[in-house]
Amino acid sequence: MQVIDNTAVHLKVPSHQLNYLVGHIERCEVLSDDGKFVEVLVYLGIKEMQHLMKLYGEAPSPMPHEYDWPGMYTPFVHQKTTASYLALRQRAFCFNEAGTGKTSSVIWAADYLMKEKLVKRALVICPLSIMYSAWQADIFKTAMHRTVGVAYGDTNKRKKVINGEYEFVIINFDGVGTVSEEISKAGFDLIVIDEANAYKTVTTKRWKILAKLILPSTRLWMMTGTPASQSPLDAFGLAKLVNPAGVPKYMTSWRDKVMYPITRFKWVPKPSAQTDVFNALQPAIRFKKSECTDLPEVVYQTREIPLTPQVTKYYNWLKNQLLIEAAGETVSAVNAAAKLTKLLQIAGGAVYTDDKEVIEFDVSPRLNALMEVLEETDNKVIVFVPYSHTIQLVARFLNQQGVVNEIIEGSVSARMRGDIINRFQTEKNPKVLVIQPQAASHGVTLTAADTVVFWSPVMSVETYIQCIARIDRVGQVNSMTVVHLQGAEVERRVYQMLQGKVDSHEKLVDLYKQEMGI
Repeated sequence: MQVIDNTAVHLKVPSHQLNYLVGHIERCEVLSDDGKFVEVLVYLGIKEMQHLMKLYGEAPSPMPHEYDWPGMYTPFVHQKTTASYLALRQRAFCFNEAGTGKTSSVIWAADYLMKEKLVKRALVICPLSIMYSAWQADIFKTAMHRTVGVAYGDTNKRKKVINGEYEFVIINFDGVGTVSEEISKAGFDLIVIDEANAYKTVTTKRWKILAKLILPSTRLWMMTGTPASQSPLDAFGLAKLVNPAGVPKYMTSWRDKVMYPITRFKWVPKPSAQTDVFNALQPAIRFKKSECTDLPEVVYQTREIPLTPQVTKYYNWLKNQLLIEAAGETVSAVNAAAKLTKLLQIAGGAVYTDDKEVIEFDVSPRLNALMEVLEETDNKVIVFVPYSHTIQLVARFLNQQGVVNEIIEGSVSARMRGDIINRFQTEKNPKVLVIQPQAASHGVTLTAADTVVFWSPVMSVETYIQCIARIDRVGQVNSMTVVHLQGAEVERRVYQMLQGKVDSHEKLVDLYKQEMGI
């Protein structure tokens, strides 16, 4: 199979395949036929190449030559390769690491298929935290000529978006079940699952609902940076959706194939498990950040976290109290910083009372968003948590999830910090460091991590820059990802100030007045 001048593919095939080629591919030309083999030119086009895929399992993608790659940014080489790969395949996995821009790759691939009249509507199913900040924002930047709706809110709001005429519809995992009947009738011929590990378990209601929505004609692309990272068993549910022929009919048979028991209740992977998982999770494309040499050194992401009713209640109560206190007084930078800090503490999940007691709030959506970030990378992660009382909340949650982590905060001795950092840099565990920014914002090298998560914004640009510099220094071999978790308006404003490198006392006062509406 040889591509000629980016216009046609030259094939030499058995004569018995000629009828299929001529019957299914309009744009082809027979060059010779000796009774055994036929030489054929098949002209590049998405439909023609998809037929070749059915015959041979591979074909060159015409997308790089036919598509104008719209949007605000020029795609990287690996993004073009990823988009071209997906566009050719009815069902496929995208296992590119977090921070490689796979969202835009998928959008370009979907837009190309829409341009070729092969896809009318795409349904994107993803975590709540990235519906707006990642998917909607990237569609606006990458395929601004397409219409996009976010199906979020009560059931009627979701139905209205789904039954509308949006070419892209974005919905969160748990929202699918509430409107699955409407989705099945809405004419989605492409379904994209972001952070696909949410569908690794076939016994869940979530998995069963999705399986019913996928028709034989439905295109399905599933995305995750860490396929089957916890256990070979995790591959079963994903493969059942994309490549059902690659796994046995039943989960127990798959378990017997990839695991063996060492006690009655404990199973461990067989030596062949990695190969079996690889073969099951096909067709797939994967780029590591270290392979993407054209990536910027640091990629910034934002995850929008809805505040729970409990947090919203106390947040608004505190704002009202601060408004009463502010009546008629001159707001200094010191006072502004102190009051903004209280609001940030509540949004982040824990706050000190006047009696120095700690009150914790329900921040389960933020904790879940943190786990989503951790599950998207095989590499180590640093989580910067500004407040001591919230550090304990985060570390306790990670322990419950089985994520090996260590804490560095003001009360940890210098010697112990050194031991923790040495283990982080040289050993498999801990995977996560939960750090108070002031305790490790200068002079510490943590290049074993390539991802920094800000649980809440810090109040100093210098501290913010120095936190990122823990991984962005000599010894770092990967592109780096910085993730902002935000839910309250004050958090959005502080992050904007930090990224704009605005660090003046006057701006703190302005920010406080904006938040308070005074």
